[in-house]
Amino acid sequence: MAEEQKQTQAPGGGGPPRREGGSGGHGGPRREGGGPGGPGGGPGGRPRGKRQYFRKKKVCKFCVEKMDFIDYKRPDILSQFVQERGKILPRRMTGVCSRHQRWLGVAIKRARNIALMPFAGSAAGTQAPRVVVPAAAHAAPALAHPAPPAATEAPKV
Repeated sequence: MAEEQKQTQAPGGGGPPRREGGSGGHGGPRREGGGPGGPGGGPGGRPRGKRQYFRKKKVCKFCVEKMDFIDYKRPDILSQFVQERGKILPRRMTGVCSRHQRWLGVAIKRARNIALMPFAGSAAGTQAPRVVVPAAAHAAPALAHPAPPAATEAPKV
């Protein structure tokens, strides 16, 4: 009986026997006909009688206008490709081609460095300005901010 158990175990280890049915998938047996909305057209699929929605293909604005150079000194154009928070929008949202997306990223970063555009997270209204406290204030807080002198009014004569 001990010999039969050794023969049924998977070769290459004393762990539990391996599962059959694919390359380590998650779950039970595979279904025929694809997933919901696939070729099966079952209860979870797309209704066949309804009209399908076709998304309009986005076209690169810079390719249409045949721009060879994206000017970093024109924040009005660059701000169309930046979120309110200052983050650069991805290609899938703007529809810009990969070449112009690279140029756009360089132009936005240059515009940020000369303060024409905000850095990410530092756009107006998103964050309160950080208060920079000198290092001496951490050691002796009483000395860092002395109390203002009491204002005394001069008697009116």
